[in-house]
Amino acid sequence: MIVRLSLIILCFFNIASCKSGTGSVRPDGKPGKKEMTELNRYLVVKDRERIQNYIERKDLKMQETPSGLWYMIRSEGSGERFADNDVVVLEYRCTLLDGTFCYSSDDSGPLEVVLGKSRIESGLDQGLRMLRPGGSAVFILPPFLAWGFPGDGKKIPSRAVVVYEIEKADLLH
Repeated sequence: MIVRLSLIILCFFNIASCKSGTGSVRPDGKPGKKEMTELNRYLVVKDRERIQNYIERKDLKMQETPSGLWYMIRSEGSGERFADNDVVVLEYRCTLLDGTFCYSSDDSGPLEVVLGKSRIESGLDQGLRMLRPGGSAVFILPPFLAWGFPGDGKKIPSRAVVVYEIEKADLLH
């Protein structure tokens, strides 16, 4: 659905720029930087609306960071907040916004990440830094803070909004 919508929007921008003569369509017929920027803005707004609708339906009390990460801290934990190079062990459940199951520590064991260095979503890295050892939270990552356009190549599709329920985050000792 989102891919189709994206293609329709790209075609619209392409046609509109040809008619007006002011667009930045390249000689090869592909959209230029201006059209791609407008498309990205549109998609960010639509993703934010989808997330807000989800939060309202689930009656969640979430906040949004300036970067676009949505979060709800269930338990902050104790001690110092997690920081760069901390090895954090997660008990978690990862789903798509529609509830489709992706991953969990129940299936694959606890996830170990090195903050600032592991190949995890930037939104998850950002969210974990809000917690202290023993903390729990819910994070909703829009596509640009998750796996973006390509998805993860396994269970997370292109441009997916990802929900992480962190049951417990702790330091590896």
